[in-house]
Amino acid sequence: MIPAPGGAAPVGVLVAAGSNIDAVRNLRLALHELQLAFPGLRCSRAYRNAAVGFSGEDFVNLVVAFETRATLAEVLAELHRIEGLCGRQRDAPKWAPRSMDLDVLLFGDRVGSEPGAVLPRPDLVRRPYMLGPAAELEPDRLHPTLQQSLGALWGQFDLAGHAMTPVELEP
Repeated sequence: MIPAPGGAAPVGVLVAAGSNIDAVRNLRLALHELQLAFPGLRCSRAYRNAAVGFSGEDFVNLVVAFETRATLAEVLAELHRIEGLCGRQRDAPKWAPRSMDLDVLLFGDRVGSEPGAVLPRPDLVRRPYMLGPAAELEPDRLHPTLQQSLGALWGQFDLAGHAMTPVELEP
């Protein structure tokens, strides 16, 4: 578990998780580690969808939600550690297969660029495999810059050409 800074108020965090290399095994491992690091972790359903930005195996994606008193830098360090356990190479090309990709979508109501994160993550409202699972977990949560709920944004999303097939992760 990540140590909490003294006196810091809990922050609600949404993180996208995805893999297209031994995806089910790697997502199970990542979820186990995320649950240890962030007690109270909640998970959306997992979905299979086509790779975006390159030709490759389908991805399996989901979103997790948790509250933490950890700083953004501490959360990012933990996410990078978990990606490494799943075989992620930090120097791999951006648009390439991934054993694990963990991206902070929302960190409280924080807005702006910080080392390792742009908040809210711009892809959140452009990628159905991020927005759909995020809306499933927290439909009433307001997007900090658009001032619309995730559920409303999902309801407006054009799903044409974005097939998402539910995937069972339980053994």
